[in-house]
Amino acid sequence: MSVNVILEHLSVVVAAICLTLLIGLPFGIFAYFNKTFKIFIFKVTDVLQTIPSLALLGIIMIFLGGNKLTVIVGLFLYSLLPVVRNTYTGLSGIDPAVKEAAKGMGMSKLYQLIHVELPIAFPVIFTGIRIAVINQISAAVFGTFVGGGGLGTVIYRGMANMNMKLILFGTGSLMVMAVFFDTLMGFIEKRLYARTR
Repeated sequence: MSVNVILEHLSVVVAAICLTLLIGLPFGIFAYFNKTFKIFIFKVTDVLQTIPSLALLGIIMIFLGGNKLTVIVGLFLYSLLPVVRNTYTGLSGIDPAVKEAAKGMGMSKLYQLIHVELPIAFPVIFTGIRIAVINQISAAVFGTFVGGGGLGTVIYRGMANMNMKLILFGTGSLMVMAVFFDTLMGFIEKRLYARTR
């Protein structure tokens, strides 16, 4: 039961981060190439970030009902900003001399993006992914209110019944999970920055 709840929580987070990367990375790249789209997508993601996560889940629930899909979509929207912004920032921060050198070698824009710019920008992009993952691990707790299950169910049940063991298990598992992934991704992030330098 306890392991199943943790795995359920993780499965929702994994699905949400995959959706975030699938849409957030292309959005960040397109914002890098198109100034009009950059203004639009940053305004949208800024607004989404200001909406409380529970309120956002409630709005999505109206359209999708109470289930795990609602939680996944909510987490995706809530954590889109760091991935989009860091993708744009990483690509924009590349030394213009590097871009000119790539262009001088006859590289097409697509080839230059894939083989030169994205590898250089990846440490900054990874920082955005790290922020998104930690945000999703904590925000997924609210999924229990819309039928999403996970550790939020354990914490809510413990609070409703004044069961301190359930509360400690739920909050403790959540903290361990967040610290573990933050530490692991922080280590990878440092290695990426060191390799780029």
